Amino acid sequence: MLRTHTCGELRINHINQEVTLCGWVQKNRDLGALTFIDLRDHFGITQLVFNMDSNPELCLQARELGREFVVSAKGIVKVRSSKNKNIDTGEIEIEVFDLKILNSAKTPPFTIEDNTDGGDELRMKFRYLDLRRKPLHSNIVLRHKTLQAVRNFLTHTGFTEIETPFLIKSTPEGARDFVVPSRMHPDSFYALPQSPQTFKQLLMMSGFDRYFQIVKCFRDEDLRADRQPEFTQIDCELSFIELSDVYQIFTEMVKTILKEVKNIDLPEVPFMTYADAMKFYGSDKPDLRFDDKISPIFFLENSETVNQFPPFAEAIAENGSIAGIVVKGKAEYTRKQLDALTEKVKSWGLKGLFYIKHNADQSLKSSADKFFTTENLEQMAEVANSNPNDLLLMVSGKTKKIQKVLGDLRLYLAEQENYKDNTIYKPLWVTDFPMFEYNEETDSFTYMHHPFTSPNQEDIKLLKSGDLENVRALAYDFVLNGKEVGGGSIRIHDSELQALVFKTLGISDEEAKDKFGFLLQALSFGAPPHGGIAFGLDRLVAIMAETDSIRDVIAFPKNNAGRDLMLDAPAPIDEIQKKELGFS
Repeated sequence: MLRTHTCGELRINHINQEVTLCGWVQKNRDLGALTFIDLRDHFGITQLVFNMDSNPELCLQARELGREFVVSAKGIVKVRSSKNKNIDTGEIEIEVFDLKILNSAKTPPFTIEDNTDGGDELRMKFRYLDLRRKPLHSNIVLRHKTLQAVRNFLTHTGFTEIETPFLIKSTPEGARDFVVPSRMHPDSFYALPQSPQTFKQLLMMSGFDRYFQIVKCFRDEDLRADRQPEFTQIDCELSFIELSDVYQIFTEMVKTILKEVKNIDLPEVPFMTYADAMKFYGSDKPDLRFDDKISPIFFLENSETVNQFPPFAEAIAENGSIAGIVVKGKAEYTRKQLDALTEKVKSWGLKGLFYIKHNADQSLKSSADKFFTTENLEQMAEVANSNPNDLLLMVSGKTKKIQKVLGDLRLYLAEQENYKDNTIYKPLWVTDFPMFEYNEETDSFTYMHHPFTSPNQEDIKLLKSGDLENVRALAYDFVLNGKEVGGGSIRIHDSELQALVFKTLGISDEEAKDKFGFLLQALSFGAPPHGGIAFGLDRLVAIMAETDSIRDVIAFPKNNAGRDLMLDAPAPIDEIQKKELGFS
């Protein structure tokens, strides 16, 4: 071994030991009589000291070391006179008597520090340098620990890890496929899987009781901070289970991960139906971290009070609603702040914003005082559960639209007021999703999740009658801090019911046979009741790493344009390859 210890290992109990360390030069500080070097490796940082009086030649050699030089240093562990409580090795330093340069380094294009001067694009181009920085390096280690916790939990809970193919047939799953041309079969293409959905169902039909896979999935869709063209799922499927089994097992899995990886005790996980999530939060992934600062959505019912204000009366006349949120303790908002919120609401498609300031002296001041008496305002404040110093923000219009806008406004205000505390963990199961959603462009219903999701048994009669808007699915999401980190459903295990769902979606027998013939055939040979869930590993680790971007927890991510700036991919292929694939 080139080293006796790592740069994060030595402590006060190693004093006077002779050691050899290897690593990268983090910093080089020349103080005249002494030269100090911070030496960094995967495990931490240790300070090296060179003394001009005792070994001037070695000290001069050390002064010539640039940032990111790779060196080997042999010396004696000494007590550090100026201790650094910010690092684990901060009580000691190495008095070096032998130094070897293992590799020199060019000056990096940005500083390899916790807070760097490199922009996103530059750091992604030199990702291997960016990964040397402690924040990103720690995130990748955190990801590793999460993977180990997941594998250990699922293995000990009776799951079998099974790999499924990457080169498959294109099937409709909601996003565009990445396709791969086949050289041996001209004009034919493989698709990269958006998820292993059909395979994990087939594994249940193959008699494997519980399956899991930590798997890459691929979706050709527009990107953002929490979305990449290739991402990693913790993919699970179970036979002979009910909804309660899914909730119990995977609540325990997330609790175990957080406890083992972050030493955090996750609170009890509440349940909320999709309908209530949309009604009170304007989102199917409610962020519950700031309910004590911004209220869920409240509704103002039709009354004489409502009809006195033209925008409210107009909404009621059009079968719309009036709703709002309470920003607690923020009656102090200035006119400028409120005007900015009004413009934000208008940019989201509503006509405006109505507000009531609930002042400290219990008086009420609104943006439309001429339309309301003090008694009217008091009635609205009572409905909103407002208290002195609170700010009521209200909108009117089509119900679904105002729910969405108030949900967005609630998140926007939380961002502006720094209410999104990433050290708090607020979990939630969202249940009873609609089975279908209406597509205005095609004037038809399509599946909300995928066509293998089972309807609620109580709603099969609605499915048969064509009342698709009210059919609930046995589908569920696990939400953490306003992020959907897991989603799944109980699957259809009856071939007749699956055929009915295909027919309802306008999928002909011929099309169903062409795209899903293998699955339908498998169902006909005796399929167990089964269901499952897939957790987004990247999102889960990002939450634990307290970052909003999953790029920060992926070793080599793509940028928002789907490009790998380090490899310069995607890139053209040469003419020989094109010809082999039949594209010339």
